[in-house]
Amino acid sequence: MEALIAYSGRMFARPRYYANAHERDEVDIAPVAMPMHDARAAGVEIDREGFQLVRHTSAVADFADREEVARVHMREIEELVQAVTGADFVHVGAPGLLRFSERSGKAGTLNNSMPARFAHVDISDGTAAQFSGRGAGGRAYARSAHYNVWRAISAPPQDVPLALCDARSVVADDLIAADAVFDEAGKPEWSFEGLVVAHNPAHRWHWFPDLAIDEAILFKTNDSDLGRAHHVPHVAFDMPDCPADAPPRVSIEMRATAYWWA
Repeated sequence: MEALIAYSGRMFARPRYYANAHERDEVDIAPVAMPMHDARAAGVEIDREGFQLVRHTSAVADFADREEVARVHMREIEELVQAVTGADFVHVGAPGLLRFSERSGKAGTLNNSMPARFAHVDISDGTAAQFSGRGAGGRAYARSAHYNVWRAISAPPQDVPLALCDARSVVADDLIAADAVFDEAGKPEWSFEGLVVAHNPAHRWHWFPDLAIDEAILFKTNDSDLGRAHHVPHVAFDMPDCPADAPPRVSIEMRATAYWWA
């Protein structure tokens, strides 16, 4: 299967993109048709390709209830990431983001709730080091890694799945430093450095078809141990030949930082 991956061109020396006001984005979108590999069949691993599928049944009854997610799911994700990675400590600092495909009519109705429509890496090395240092509370660590846990909470098939790029197929020249700006209504804007992704024909893209609610994709957004998968470009894409009556994709993503103490 081939799918269009929305890469970034190099029109802007320093791209800038917003969580909500995408009409203000300064990103040179350059779609390219790329082969898409079924990650279920590929036997992918978190420290090799940088992502893997995990079985996980949550006790959350309503993922749209942020209080319930904060009370129940944050701890579930800390336990899940610790079990998969063997980290000494895992911290989840926020109750996550709900995202909706455009066909749902709900994309953009909540803060940062639109699908990520161009290939990116959430955080640069500098941002990852800053976040790790804050989360460690002054304690020395030998390794820190940042993870995203992405779960489809709508029934399969997903009309707008998540594509993930094998970390081993990415080189430094593919990545462009960019400002990720958070513009939640009623709050001051703030930003950090992320990365957008330029096309490289060597990129090897994967997706997990027909995700169920008791499955989650664990993928890496940064790892201080350069001997392991470092970070994973990812993007929402339109599923070719998706049935017209497929339910619009709804997903929740949780972000976690893992530590191995010195």
